[in-house]
Amino acid sequence: MSNNPENQELTSPEQTSGAGQLLKSSSSVSSMTLLSRVFGLIRDLVFAQLIGAGAAADAFYVAFKIPNFFRRLFSEGAFNQAFIPVLGDYQTHSSTDQVRHLLSRVSGTLGLVVFLLTVLVVLLPGLFTTIFAFGFRDEPVKFAYASDMLQITFPYLLLISLTGMAGAVLNAYDRFSIPAFTPVLLNICLISAALFVAPNMTVPAYGLAWGVLIAGVVQLLFQLPFLAQMHLLPMPRWGWQDSGVRRILGLMLPAIFGVSVSQINLLLDTLLASFLPTGSVSWLYYSDRLSELPLGVIGIAIATVILPNLSRQRFSSDPREFSRTLDWALRIVFLIGLPAALALIILSEPILATLFLYGAFDARDLAMASLSLKAYAAGLLAFMLVKVLAPGYFAQEDMKTPVRIGVIAMVCNMVLNLMLVAWLHLVYQIGHVGLALATSASAFLNAWLLYRGLRIKQIYEPQPDVMGMGWTGFAVRLVIACALMGAFLVFWQAYWPDWVQWGAAERVWRLAVICISGLSLFVFSLFCFGIRFRHLH
Repeated sequence: MSNNPENQELTSPEQTSGAGQLLKSSSSVSSMTLLSRVFGLIRDLVFAQLIGAGAAADAFYVAFKIPNFFRRLFSEGAFNQAFIPVLGDYQTHSSTDQVRHLLSRVSGTLGLVVFLLTVLVVLLPGLFTTIFAFGFRDEPVKFAYASDMLQITFPYLLLISLTGMAGAVLNAYDRFSIPAFTPVLLNICLISAALFVAPNMTVPAYGLAWGVLIAGVVQLLFQLPFLAQMHLLPMPRWGWQDSGVRRILGLMLPAIFGVSVSQINLLLDTLLASFLPTGSVSWLYYSDRLSELPLGVIGIAIATVILPNLSRQRFSSDPREFSRTLDWALRIVFLIGLPAALALIILSEPILATLFLYGAFDARDLAMASLSLKAYAAGLLAFMLVKVLAPGYFAQEDMKTPVRIGVIAMVCNMVLNLMLVAWLHLVYQIGHVGLALATSASAFLNAWLLYRGLRIKQIYEPQPDVMGMGWTGFAVRLVIACALMGAFLVFWQAYWPDWVQWGAAERVWRLAVICISGLSLFVFSLFCFGIRFRHLH
């Protein structure tokens, strides 16, 4: 540890590996993420009324997905997985000046690479639209919409990549709430664009595309003052030969393949959906957004918090700290992920009707999106487990094992995609549901292989006494509580079946009654079984 007092000020006050601090940090990230997801739901509600699930909607969602695919490589995904462990090492063993030097070289190198990619895509939008949505080639209007909007949305990648790097630095110094709040600004910008810009355009979806670009500028500018306050604002410099940059690149290359696996799966879904009836891309989008609500609030929030902690605990004198942190994260995921998945499956239609059944979004869209939401929700627990298990490898600077496991899961997903989409489309005309089911099934395989690898390498050992009980006792109590809640939700779903016929206000209060009552029953059941809030610490 450096004796630089400025460096000590940044690293020492809040960095602790105890479960209490992890819970506090996770709660902070979760609350900000929940706020972002709430605004995201408002955004999607506005989108559904404005553009529905037609050709322009499908084109916009593809144009938005393409930069988000690369975002997972250059921002939250492969880059962060490689950058955070290296930053953790610098943070522990170097001065603030050396950390700032690293940030300047990394931001300059990352920025130039992403800038060149952005120029390429803006100059050749049709090529990239063809790659990611080949089925649009048979519909010239939809293809033209997607290509035009891609030119507007893709520069967002450069802005959000730099924003992601700034957020990774803030997370490393336990300033979790700032990066977690930043996506709220994206949703505010998109809602504003939908309300004030899109209605004035011949094709309203173009206004949403401009909202994406504006949001990138706003998010980056929001985070920079906090880096300056910490004396870590970088001055971008090209640094290909810098030792820290080369170390990050060495870790990032296999990580890119690893992150690409999940993103290729998602884009393969989009590609196949482009061959399905109009609306399929949008149905998958709306259902995926709802399944991502608990995933973001819990899974991603916990993963965000534990990665920098695991990276530091790797150098701890007590190796059991690493395993205890993973064990705590897994229990939290099961405690929240399992009932959330069950609730989404049972209440898929009431939730979608309450949020989206207005304007251009009709009853057929509701029925189709409800089916894909059930399929995505079936894999929610697995998605969350992958988010929590993968940092166990990244913190050890082991990028190759998750890549290998991810490739296996991707192959499984591709095979299931072809089988399920063909069968469900030809027999039931619901091919988009096959895409969601295949994604969920491959996520379970991914999670199981990640867990198995951590156990074989003895990186993770289940703790015998956490929450006042072992894993078996915890699992039994959790399953019974979920069963009671599920039975309660099924009863009310059958008792109140006419969600399409009711107005907005009636849908809202009935859904609120069901959700609050179901959650209360679940929490009360856990309490009766001996699980207390203090056990989460």
